Amino acid sequence: MGNKNTVYLTEEGLVELKNELDNLINVRRPENIIAIKEARALGDLSENAEYDAARNEQAQIEARIQQLEKMLENVSIITEVSNDTVGIGNTVSIKYVDDDEEDEYKIVGSQEADPFESKISNESPIAKALFDHKVGDIVTVESPNGSYDVEIIEIK
Repeated sequence: MGNKNTVYLTEEGLVELKNELDNLINVRRPENIIAIKEARALGDLSENAEYDAARNEQAQIEARIQQLEKMLENVSIITEVSNDTVGIGNTVSIKYVDDDEEDEYKIVGSQEADPFESKISNESPIAKALFDHKVGDIVTVESPNGSYDVEIIEIK
């Protein structure tokens, strides 16, 4: 599935990354430059906490900008989503065989994963187990806490 550097994103994920990059370049970076200038104007840089904080923030902003630009160079947009078998971009309803509990997950690239919104990474144990399987299949998920079986109820 692509090379190691490929970043899989949905259209929404791509928009979020571009917005974050735009905010860093056009808002946070200029604010930070002003903060550095103001801190410099306070005098002695050797004991200037404001200057140190502004420089540290600058390093974080620049590092994140570089990280985002690199990700955007290697982005692969998830557009062709098949509902026949599980893949990136699908929302999958599963039932845990042991206790009949049901869950629904959207499988996304690792950059978009958000367990609080039931978005799981394509690199997670459960997504790896579900990949390329069909509705009705029972698959074994290998997790750090041992393995368990789930049945695929719906793929959308």
